[in-house]
Amino acid sequence: MNENTREHLASVKKSYFNILALFLGNEKIDSRFLRCLLKWGLQLNFKTEDLKQANVDITDLKFLTINDKVVKLEAIYHLVYMIYLDEVVEDVELEVATIYATALGFKPSVVSDLFKSIATEPFDETRIRNVRQEVIDFLKVNDA
Repeated sequence: MNENTREHLASVKKSYFNILALFLGNEKIDSRFLRCLLKWGLQLNFKTEDLKQANVDITDLKFLTINDKVVKLEAIYHLVYMIYLDEVVEDVELEVATIYATALGFKPSVVSDLFKSIATEPFDETRIRNVRQEVIDFLKVNDA
């Protein structure tokens, strides 16, 4: 696993805990959202050591508002990228991502815009990816 892949996976896992906290903070969780969250946990191949390493106690999870707009969009970008990578895009996954994006202060359309951007990437010129720069450019173009 190369350094970019490890960094991407670490970012997705960190975002996953925040998404999980957002939904666990509700008195009731819609079962389809819960299935989606469990599916992502399985896809991320979470192990007990991940929880220990992240110093996470599920019972004490709290949704954290992120102040840095680029970091917020990176979290959504990584999530949408993960949804795209398994080649099975479910409506509920996009709905959960949209709820998360809205909770972070973005317009709901940011998820579909990011998804389109990621899906068309193979048709763009081939170059080494700089996710942070892509996110910054996305913010400039879309005023997200």
